[in-house]
Amino acid sequence: MNIETGRRKPDGRRRREVTADELLVLGLALAVPPLLLMLPLGGEDTVPTVPAADDRDPYTVWKWWTGEETPTLAGPTDGRHYAEPRQIAETGPRWPAAWAEAAYPASLFPEFERRSEAARRAYLRAETERAKGGETAAQTEYLHRLEELARHINDMSRAGLPIPVLRPDLIQDLKGLDMLHAPDALTPKEDN
Repeated sequence: MNIETGRRKPDGRRRREVTADELLVLGLALAVPPLLLMLPLGGEDTVPTVPAADDRDPYTVWKWWTGEETPTLAGPTDGRHYAEPRQIAETGPRWPAAWAEAAYPASLFPEFERRSEAARRAYLRAETERAKGGETAAQTEYLHRLEELARHINDMSRAGLPIPVLRPDLIQDLKGLDMLHAPDALTPKEDN
């Protein structure tokens, strides 16, 4: 296959591009996150970006790909990096604002995972302490983590995103404490 050999046409162009689904298959087959096949973190000092920008370190480009960071271009006179200030179309938003809006959903899912895991751990600590008897700092910590999770779930709901599954005990407490704008958007996680 031309992907493995890197064979090119006589004019130097690739024989064909690798599709996104092929990249995923290759990543799964090689047990490597697909993005690492394109951006070898730790393997290169810099990687090419786009013609209008100079090469960057792989992690910066990684953050562009994942939406964690707004791409920047080198300034024409002093070489410093800046976000593209132009508007998209005549009446559209400025480029950095459009990028941030498009990238926002990508930031919500990993944060949901972090907050739901923090709430789950706090719940387990609070249950352990409750079994020993009495109110504890663990229960206060659980309520704090639950509030953080609820705020994040509400942000996801406002963005029109589906809420990943949650443990039934967390859902019960979120609903019982009336912390959610759209409580019916939650789906309990099935126990294995």
